[in-house]
Amino acid sequence: MMPPLPPLQWRIAPGLTEYEAAVAQMEARVEAIRRGQDSELVWLLEHPPLYTAGTSARVSDLLQPRFPVHASGRGGQYTYHGPGQRVGYVMLDLKGRDRADLRRYVHDLEEWVIRALARFNLTAVRREGRVGLWVELEKHGGLPGTEAKIGAIGVRVRRWVAYHGVAINLDPELSHFAGIVPCGIRDHGVTSLVALGYPVTMADLDVALRQSWTEVFGDEMFG
Repeated sequence: MMPPLPPLQWRIAPGLTEYEAAVAQMEARVEAIRRGQDSELVWLLEHPPLYTAGTSARVSDLLQPRFPVHASGRGGQYTYHGPGQRVGYVMLDLKGRDRADLRRYVHDLEEWVIRALARFNLTAVRREGRVGLWVELEKHGGLPGTEAKIGAIGVRVRRWVAYHGVAINLDPELSHFAGIVPCGIRDHGVTSLVALGYPVTMADLDVALRQSWTEVFGDEMFG
């Protein structure tokens, strides 16, 4: 039997992290976690402007490749990443946590983000048949029945070690999403905390994510 892993780590990357370098680091960490050689990790970062194509991406949803396009092994379709968006890469041993249930894990990731946003009195909701987290715009001066996406979820699992994770729109350049059909959904737009009138900083969001993590997943983060 392998010895227990060290406590889960929390890491915040300064500046912008290149996508391919981030994926390479995640792949290496996942293998180390699987072998019992390193701890689980929640890694918060920002990417330069780019699009990623998940395993279900349709070519027709790439409308205008204004930025580099990276094939990604995560689930889902096309997603934009860029400055002002907090990306959370979560590397967890699901089997070791007694969470060998991918549907439950995705639900827990959503709950983590929902609770973090609730700390700013912003209500994000799930929608059946639509991946991600949504905001009802009528509550923020929009038309009745309109909604916009504020958070994306994309997960990959290798031998029950999960990676990739979440993306939260704090204050990205929303026009950059126009180059794709985000997550294949044409009938709803995207929004951000700042666009909705919440003057939240990235540091504020990181604190909220850390506090909400303990509520949902039950463990503290170190480092």
